[in-house]
Amino acid sequence: MGQQFNGANLRLARVFHGLSLDDLAGQVKKSRQFLHKLETNSTVEPTADLAADLALHLRVATGFFYRPAPAVLPEESVHFRKLFTTRSAIKQAAMAKAEMFLQLVDYLDEHLKLPAVSIPTVADINSADDIEQAAELCRRHWELGLGPIDNMVRVAERAGAVVTTFNSVSAEVDALSYALKRPVIVRNDAKPSACRQRFDIAHELGHFVLHQGLQTGNRTTESQANRFASAFLLPRSMMAAHWPKAKGSRLDWLGMRTFKLTWKVSKAAMLYRARQLDLIDDAQYKSGVITLRRTGEAITEREDNQIPLERPNMVSQALEILCNKARKTPDGLAEELGWSVALLEEVVGSRLIPSSPDRPSGHVVSLSAYRKRA
Repeated sequence: MGQQFNGANLRLARVFHGLSLDDLAGQVKKSRQFLHKLETNSTVEPTADLAADLALHLRVATGFFYRPAPAVLPEESVHFRKLFTTRSAIKQAAMAKAEMFLQLVDYLDEHLKLPAVSIPTVADINSADDIEQAAELCRRHWELGLGPIDNMVRVAERAGAVVTTFNSVSAEVDALSYALKRPVIVRNDAKPSACRQRFDIAHELGHFVLHQGLQTGNRTTESQANRFASAFLLPRSMMAAHWPKAKGSRLDWLGMRTFKLTWKVSKAAMLYRARQLDLIDDAQYKSGVITLRRTGEAITEREDNQIPLERPNMVSQALEILCNKARKTPDGLAEELGWSVALLEEVVGSRLIPSSPDRPSGHVVSLSAYRKRA
């Protein structure tokens, strides 16, 4: 092909599919040791037949293996929040899926005018009040006012971030985001609660705002991002004005239910926020947590099914524009990425519809304008 085989791309595609070296070796009838050499030794080359066989099993074009290696993501740009039980292999799979998804995002940025990235950054966070002010700054910057936020996915997308999910690792990865020129937020779609997903998006936005250039994942940065999410979703002035006051020492659960449906924040997060702002005392907070556990609402709360899940639109709309206005085909898109259509649909998370032949072609199309008309 005139270019050198790139083992890093082989490893990326293999890990993306959650395959071990033994798994892939069995599929292509080669030894694990030989595949390891292909991935790590720049002097080892596969035959044309083997490269084609690897591409077939990994659902990429053969030329994918001969492309430049993907850029290594700097640790400080990756905000990875995993569960304590998350295995290393799952983290690697999540990172591989992110690298493939970022290739798609870069492609879309080249061909479309996606919404401009507009996320304020705040340095020198020294106190809880600094975080409260940062959350209030973002609300002003995005012109959200101080009332309930209807859709957190739209807030993130209009700020220029891309929101997605990785279905096959979602149950074991709590949250994941990338602070790059085009920020990416990976939701945990295994969470059945829209409230918890909304909080996760606010948490990741908090990392973008508070932790530019910093490595996260430790107790301090996670606590700060949680405080930001609480303050962003439930501004302190609104909590002071509208929090359902306790009746003596007893919490107003009926009022909290109404409050939850209005603000789309879990009762667990509301209780924590109320304690942060001294609207309830320690005894009331502990009583509230015990009540949620006793009623089986520690994870899924009774009202959750009344609050619809929020779906990302940016990537699906971008691909729709490319197919219907720029007259791209799913096959053509996949070929330009070096993928198969099946792999492209897996990365996107939905089926791609071929463009209609009577649609006009175009060059660079503005997704911002498209989304305003939608």
